[in-house]
Amino acid sequence: MHKLASVLLFGCSLLAAGMAPAQTAPAHVGRHASTPEDMRAIEQVVADFQAALIAKDVKLLSSLMLHTNILFASPADDSFIKKMRDTTDVHFDGVAVAGYVGFANFIQREPQRTEEKFYNVKITQDRHVAWVNFDYEFFVGDTLSNYGVEAWQMVKRDGKWKILSVVWSMHAAADAGK
Repeated sequence: MHKLASVLLFGCSLLAAGMAPAQTAPAHVGRHASTPEDMRAIEQVVADFQAALIAKDVKLLSSLMLHTNILFASPADDSFIKKMRDTTDVHFDGVAVAGYVGFANFIQREPQRTEEKFYNVKITQDRHVAWVNFDYEFFVGDTLSNYGVEAWQMVKRDGKWKILSVVWSMHAAADAGK
């Protein structure tokens, strides 16, 4: 017990003197490298995405994507996957095949105004990769269609930020407030 008290007293005296005891583990080195210019450019992609939906400008929308075959999906939950495997497709994995192209076609063909509102946007950038996470509400006309959480992975190619993947949860508007 005397030895433990001596160690504690020594540690307290080091802290009181403004000196910390030597650390045995290395300090955390995983810090992200971000620039104000890149952050502004990513914010512009977010704004352009929203504007493209309202304007039904699928050419602008496609220019924001790395390519048209990116992962662009709201994965189904386990109960829906089971239902589809039991009734339709034994290989169904819960990720729709239409992806970005299906979404762009929907935006272009929908006669009513489409809008996606973003809340609590958080951007994390590390050199040439970034993540954009936010809560969303998707409207067709003036009616809330669905809502949830959305996450983008982005990559910088040829000096421009591009969306590498889009994955979101989806709640039916009827579930709002539950």
